[in-house]
Formats: sequence, structure tokens, C-alpha cells
Amino acid sequence: MEAVLFYALAAVTLISGVFVVFLRRPVHNVLFMILTMIGLACLFILLHAEFLAMVQIIVYAGAIMVLFLFVIMLLNLDEIVMPPEHRRVRYGIGIVLAMMLVVFLIPVSRGMLSAPPTGASALPAGMTNTEIIARELFTTYLLPFEIASVLLLAAIVGTVIIGKRPTR
Repeated sequence: MEAVLFYALAAVTLISGVFVVFLRRPVHNVLFMILTMIGLACLFILLHAEFLAMVQIIVYAGAIMVLFLFVIMLLNLDEIVMPPEHRRVRYGIGIVLAMMLVVFLIPVSRGMLSAPPTGASALPAGMTNTEIIARELFTTYLLPFEIASVLLLAAIVGTVIIGKRPTR
């Protein structure tokens, strides 16, 4: 049952990812990207990574994608139309890059299929994955975490300063 659910969620996630790339209206792209993020969160839940699933939904699907959607709606972007001569070149480059990706992924997939599976049994006894992530985040990765928080604070302050209307 879990394998069927995994393959169904993987198919929905992949199809919505393809729609993100190939649809012409930016609003539709963002909506399918939200569906992709929700599908990834569901796949995290199947991997027993509930914390990552909730972060995926709250941060990516909830905040960033809604922000993209509002920006696209405020800019009133219409259908993206590319000139025909550039379209052929881009399709050719895309096909060549896709074939190169397949060639590089074949050895990787063979190694993954022959490797023994690791799962929830790899967790230390008595610890949830949230506790493990918190311990690593606030011990091993404390400096990068603090640098990222200062950068986000600077971005917020810059956004407020730029968006502030001049007073008369």
C-alpha cells in the first residue's frame, strides 16, 4: 500500500513539475509549483520526515509560492510569447541537456538500486527526527544558521526601506 501511495504521489509531483516548466501563463506555473511542493511534503511524510514536510508546506508552499503568486498578479503578467527562432534553439539545448542528464544519472541510479535501503531504523533510539535536526542545527550548523538569519533580517529591512513611501 505504501509503495502504491509513493508512486502515485511521485507521479503527481513529476507531472506538476513538468507543468511548471511548460505552461505559458505565470499564474498557472506558480499554482502547479505549489502542488509540486505539497507533493514533495507528502513524500517527506512517507519517509517519516514529518518536520521537513511541515517546513516544506509552511515555508515553500505557504510563504514563498504565495509571495510569487502575489507578485505575478500585481505585475499583471500575460502569456509569455517567445519569438519562434529562439524557441527552436532552446528546445534543442533542452533536449541535449536532458540526454546528458540521463547519461549521467544511469550510473547513479544503478548504485542506488543496489545499495541496501536505509530508513527509520537508522534513527538513534528514543529520538525523533525533529530532535535530531534541532541538535544538528544548533550545534554543528549554528554559525551558518545565524548568518542566514542576519541576511534575512537585512533583506527585510531593505524591503521596508525600498517600499516606504516618501513623506511630504
